[in-house]
Amino acid sequence: MAPRGRRYSARTVDSGRQLEFFPAFLRLGGKPVLLVGGGNVAARKARMLLDAGARLTIVAPETVPAVDDVVASGRARHVARGFRDADVDGHWLVVSACNRSAVGRRVAAAAGAARIFCNVVDDSENCSYITPAVVDRSPLIVAVSSGGAAPVLARRIRNRIETLLPARLGELARLARRWRTRVTVAVTDFGARRRFWESVFAGHVAEAVYAGRDDAAEHALAALLRETAATTSQPGTAWLVGAGPGDPELLTLKALAVMQRADVILHDRLVSPGVLALARRDAELVSVGKAPGCRSHSQAEINALLIRLVAAGKRVCRLKGGDPFIFGRGGEEAEALALAGLPVYVVPGITAAAGCAAAAGIPLTHRDAAQSLVLLTGHGKRSVDSLDWASLARTSQTLAVYMGVSRVRELVHKLTQHGRSADTPVAIIERGTTPGQRVVRGTLGQLALLARAHRIEPPAMLIIGEVARLGAVAAQPATRDTRAVTGFSAHESAVHSAGA
Repeated sequence: MAPRGRRYSARTVDSGRQLEFFPAFLRLGGKPVLLVGGGNVAARKARMLLDAGARLTIVAPETVPAVDDVVASGRARHVARGFRDADVDGHWLVVSACNRSAVGRRVAAAAGAARIFCNVVDDSENCSYITPAVVDRSPLIVAVSSGGAAPVLARRIRNRIETLLPARLGELARLARRWRTRVTVAVTDFGARRRFWESVFAGHVAEAVYAGRDDAAEHALAALLRETAATTSQPGTAWLVGAGPGDPELLTLKALAVMQRADVILHDRLVSPGVLALARRDAELVSVGKAPGCRSHSQAEINALLIRLVAAGKRVCRLKGGDPFIFGRGGEEAEALALAGLPVYVVPGITAAAGCAAAAGIPLTHRDAAQSLVLLTGHGKRSVDSLDWASLARTSQTLAVYMGVSRVRELVHKLTQHGRSADTPVAIIERGTTPGQRVVRGTLGQLALLARAHRIEPPAMLIIGEVARLGAVAAQPATRDTRAVTGFSAHESAVHSAGA
């Protein structure tokens, strides 16, 4: 699919997070499981294990009535004595639910020596597996875990999820299971089959199930399958999606939905790993980013790749930092796709000027300081000399400069030459909205020195105007987790100028 002469490859995204516990669902039906303890907590654990079909053995010198009831039902065996290390032998899983920490540690040690997974209630340090809070819409199960750090929080989240999921969601999953083999035989293409199921779960079939109209759901699913099987090819689609300025929580809901549907995600260099981690797990991630000073993918190559993928029936998410139509060249890509007769949709994102300024606590407009806002880029087809500097140098307006780090000397020269005061407040926001955000403040006359002295590197947003001074006060509580750096004093500025 790649344009001739350039090799494109998918890459693995490292979100920077490490799983303390690997999430998994265990099939315990008919398998022997050991439960140590005879109190009320053990009774709750016994009911869960038995619901999963385990063959349960309970070891405890004494038991509460709730445990006695479980044993009396014939579903569990009780060994009326204290725990012995050999008790773990022959079991697939071990649970310690007694109230004595020393016994719990002993159970965990014995299970570990036997290479059997063990859970010690309320003692995550001695657990080789943990039991999550569960939302049961069998056969659909949602599990929520805090890794033992905050089980009450996990339960609160579980309760919120309970309110979001339809009560008959399990019926929809059972319907899918009944039709799964027939669908696989009728729709052999994997991508077409995925789209079929997406239509089932988001359309009339699901609505009928939720309404309790199971017969209507069966008929609607059958009709949809006939229609899908008769279709020889599936059309591709392109979405130009704004990924926002970096913080994954600033991604829009619509952008997230597209990322979960896309077969291929073509992303820029500035899209953060945290955002990419939200993509569908089996989507192909392809980096087509353009890095300053490096040999990179040309816009013509990216346009050609988009066209080839969509023409081949792929659902393609073109993921761009910020907003695709604000210095993102999304207009060129949309035009190329439209000229090729291919469908393209735009999902706007939070542009870097808005996101970074807000993260730094800087208002882009202010009644007393700036009544207008100008967005400009430090590089592009038009040179710096071609801009209307007389208009840009006016007071009472804010300039938000994208990709301007390498042009700060020219920016300062042109603005001061056309009347903007060298004392105009400025802020440089490096890696805005991300954990590595750094805010450097000073004046327009110091801008080049600030960028050099603090070794500012892209991506960085320049904010020029009186609002940068206002933000220096207003932002303090909101930006306590970012690194804020003030500018030079007048004396320092003179010293740096002399050494420049």
